[in-house]
Amino acid sequence: MRVSRDYRRVASQGERFACREFVVLVAPAAPEPTERVRLGITASRKVGNAVVRNRVKRGVRAWFRTSRNRIEPGLRGLDVVVIARRAAAELDGNQVAERLGRLFDKRSRRVSAEQGSSFDGPG
Repeated sequence: MRVSRDYRRVASQGERFACREFVVLVAPAAPEPTERVRLGITASRKVGNAVVRNRVKRGVRAWFRTSRNRIEPGLRGLDVVVIARRAAAELDGNQVAERLGRLFDKRSRRVSAEQGSSFDGPG
C-alpha cells in the first residue's frame, strides 16, 4: 500500500491485533478487491532513527515474503497494515517473524471462532 488514504481506511475499518512490539490492522481491500494481500508498514520516529526504522521494516517485509503461503489463504482480498512500536527496535529477524506469526495465528483463531459460532444448529 502506498497511499495514505488506504492506511486511514484500514485504520478506521480494520480489525486490530496487538502485542508489545507491533499492532496489526486487517481490513477488506479497496473498492477494487484483488486476490493479493497488500501490506503496509508504519514505523514512526519513536521506534528509532532511520537506520533502526528501516531495519524493522525490512524484517517485516522479509517475514511477509517467507510466510505469504501460510497466511495468505486466510487473507485473500484484504489489506494489512503493520505498525511498529518502540519495542520492535530490539528484535532481530527471527523474533519479528515469531511475534507477527503469533498475531496472525490469533487472528486466524478469532476468524475461525466467529465462523463456527454463526451456526445456529437445529431448533
